[in-house]
Amino acid sequence: MTAAVRTVLGDVPAEQLGVCDAHDHLFLRSPLLPGQELDDPEAAARELLAFRELGGGAVVQWTPRGMGRRRKDLAALARATGVHLVAATGLHQAVHYTAQQLERVRDRLAAAFVADLTTAPVRAGLIKVAGGFHGLDAHARHTMAAAARAHHTTGAPIAVHLELGTGALDALELLCGELDVPPGRVLLGHLGRSPDTRVHLRAAEAGAFLAFDGPSRAHHATDWRLFDALTALAEAGHTDRVLLGGDTTTAGARAATGGGPGLPYLVGTLRRALARELGEEFARAAFVDNPARAFAADWPPPP
Repeated sequence: MTAAVRTVLGDVPAEQLGVCDAHDHLFLRSPLLPGQELDDPEAAARELLAFRELGGGAVVQWTPRGMGRRRKDLAALARATGVHLVAATGLHQAVHYTAQQLERVRDRLAAAFVADLTTAPVRAGLIKVAGGFHGLDAHARHTMAAAARAHHTTGAPIAVHLELGTGALDALELLCGELDVPPGRVLLGHLGRSPDTRVHLRAAEAGAFLAFDGPSRAHHATDWRLFDALTALAEAGHTDRVLLGGDTTTAGARAATGGGPGLPYLVGTLRRALARELGEEFARAAFVDNPARAFAADWPPPP
């Protein structure tokens, strides 16, 4: 087995990933966002081309099962644009699904996740799960247990949606304690939405990856705290734990076809600002070196 990032076009050596948007969405639909679906392949292609022109090399889509992830379209976009794309399996919070959708998969989640990661025509490269606001409900615990089983079978990283940035330590306690997932295989998302430096430092000390996934049009109110949070992590010696993403969740938030800021802002404006404020070494770690480690796995051989 060789450590590689599992993209929609196959496994790629981690060092070839390049500048990475570690958390974004090219396709997404949810009953919580009526009329704001990300469902246009042509608009996604324009966004990716703008991203690539600014030096972007890879985008990790955290859209899980049942939310319009469109893996075949992701594969076509990767071929057309030359950008590495990573798809997700997993499940979001229960509110994003109908009761019938959840009932169909509830008792076979782990097997479904493993199939998405190992035998699907277009394979996923990470498992997306979600916590609740300041805690974990029964759905989150059930889904995380299935994700842990799938991780132990495949080695895939587990990405955690933290509701409004909360519940990071609860998620780590369950996944890395009770469920025995190595902390370095856990990616905690949306931490910028709850800028509690003490929690950030504890999560980094535990060995998890910390994803700050703004700027996002829907969550811009936390953007101004981003540099304070990153500076605290850097000063504590945790530069190697930081990931950055744009988390574009609506069509209107695209740069190429909407009001932005979108993928180009992340690798253009924000990356330059990080290099200026925290140094080029920090910017390279956050955009290149850390994603290469976070998303790589020793994938089992094909069945």
